[in-house]
Amino acid sequence: MEFGLWAQLPSVLPEVGLTALAIVVLFADLYGSAVTRRNVVTISAVGMALLALVPLIWLPDPALFENGTLLWGGMVNYDPLSQIFKVMLLLAGAVTCLMATGDKGVGDKGEFYLIVIVATLGGVMMSSASDLILVFVALETLSIPLYMLASFRRGDTRSAESGMKYFLYGAFASAIMLFGFSLLYGFTGTTNLAGIAASLGSGIGDSIVGVMTALVMVVVGFGFKISAVPFHFWTPDVYEGAPTPVTAFVSVSSKAASFALLVRFLTAAFPVELAIGGVIIQDFWVNLLIVVSIVSMTLGNVVALRQSNIKRLLAYSSIAQAGYTLIGVAALQGANDSLAVASVSFYMFMYIFTNLLVFGGVILFISATDSEEISDMAGLNRRSPWLALFITIGLLSLGGIPPAAGFFGKFFLFQAAVNANLVGLALIAVTNAIIALYYYLVVIKVMYVDVSPDDDKPIALPRSYAWSLGITALVVILLGTVAVTPIYEWATLGAAGL
Repeated sequence: MEFGLWAQLPSVLPEVGLTALAIVVLFADLYGSAVTRRNVVTISAVGMALLALVPLIWLPDPALFENGTLLWGGMVNYDPLSQIFKVMLLLAGAVTCLMATGDKGVGDKGEFYLIVIVATLGGVMMSSASDLILVFVALETLSIPLYMLASFRRGDTRSAESGMKYFLYGAFASAIMLFGFSLLYGFTGTTNLAGIAASLGSGIGDSIVGVMTALVMVVVGFGFKISAVPFHFWTPDVYEGAPTPVTAFVSVSSKAASFALLVRFLTAAFPVELAIGGVIIQDFWVNLLIVVSIVSMTLGNVVALRQSNIKRLLAYSSIAQAGYTLIGVAALQGANDSLAVASVSFYMFMYIFTNLLVFGGVILFISATDSEEISDMAGLNRRSPWLALFITIGLLSLGGIPPAAGFFGKFFLFQAAVNANLVGLALIAVTNAIIALYYYLVVIKVMYVDVSPDDDKPIALPRSYAWSLGITALVVILLGTVAVTPIYEWATLGAAGL
């Protein structure tokens, strides 16, 4: 853990850049001219997009992560896994800023972009955190801005209610997770993730009940962040009540950052060889995650079948998506870690662009019709063919239909499960994917087949919005075709630093 400022600075350049960007946006909105304030969205989006290039330009030195070197006093892990998730979180923040311009009362507020930048900073920090102290600081740096964003429309009672529910549930989940952290520190005397594994493996804190209790508490906190059952209760109400750009950002940023941290936490603190009192800890958390995955997939998809509100449907879809992704985490069983890590990383990469594409289209639809009901999307193909096409591509990707990215995303997850001898889990996941396809196709049917009295009222697609949606849709298609191999190979490198 040798410290050298210039040698270690590249590992936190995105974080430093986001901090500087937040200061620039703050002063531009407070003291800038009217033209400058109007360009805050451009400054924010372009700034985060450029910062997403940093992990690609300054790649980790293979010698650095092959010997397990931790940087910044053991707080930061500078490895391919952190770089992958930093890139996707920065791109998610940039796309969210562009899409927010189509939402009245949100996109014209400079403070909205500042809060998105700070939340992105928290997510980026989570991606590389290797110490319980930094984990919690990063977690709250992400969570608190999201609470603020959920209640951003102060005059809207639904937004205020969603923000309050999100805050109360989130504070409770964070408290449980922090208690789990404190137990781990009490048992081991260290906050470093690798140090925790070493201490437990040497017999320090040899209390199987206490360690499992701490582990369950930490999983509860992660379960809330990724919207897994039974910690999902906040999700439908927050998704429905929050401004739609906020819903889009919450659905991808919190989930991606939390899965990056969950993978690192479980593999570093509770590795495959760790046994306490003759009990292999990995068997416990693998079985725990299998149960949570099955329940999340099944409940999310079954309840989504009865939804008439598009945002609530996407909320339960998000719960099911968390269940799918947990398959990859449960497949982290030592022998095929690289496949499992790659499946989780690739799935989150494609999920971010897929969900942002769907929500981007929904933002325009709601802005034009002032309705969130699926039935009111009838005839959308005739009112705005391109908008209907963009939403369709996103929904097909969520359903796992080629050539959209979701097909390979699910394929890699199911393959990881089979390679880890979790064939039963893979079969349950396939069954759930078939169930989910029904409600995605219902929305598509409504847009293309159903007739609306407003068929002759076109919905305008602003040029800037068309570009952002078009590029996002192109990425979804590329991730399902020619870009599969390079992105998956890059994701496979994510296991190198674990």
